Amino acid sequence: MLPFFVYGTLRPGEPNHDLFLRGRTVAEQPARMHGMALYDGPGYPYAVEGRGGAGEVSGEIVTAAPEEYAELLRALDQLEEYAPGDPANLYERVERPATLADGTVVRAWVYVAAPAVEAGLRARGKPIESGDWRLRG
Repeated sequence: MLPFFVYGTLRPGEPNHDLFLRGRTVAEQPARMHGMALYDGPGYPYAVEGRGGAGEVSGEIVTAAPEEYAELLRALDQLEEYAPGDPANLYERVERPATLADGTVVRAWVYVAAPAVEAGLRARGKPIESGDWRLRG
């Protein structure tokens, strides 16, 4: 049961946090994910795995309550329009390391742009240079 790294509308204070996470977590901790770039999407961001390990994305590590984990995983997959192996995915759910504020590294699920979406973002997307969706301009 891996925690989730959230970096957009699922972060505390953002609209999907209350809809999907409130009351279903046991911990939420600030974190960063290295080797990623962040792009502004239509109302939500996309993390893109960086070439050459450049970039980092700000977010939180969210640990689900054990009794909520299976349902939360299903709900987040649905929110992110992710189905294993589906070429129409907007996002892919992958396991990657994230670094907590105290330097501890944890493995977490993160939703990154699916290959077709990633190609479009790299060609025409608007990068969020700070790596923090809350600081987008």
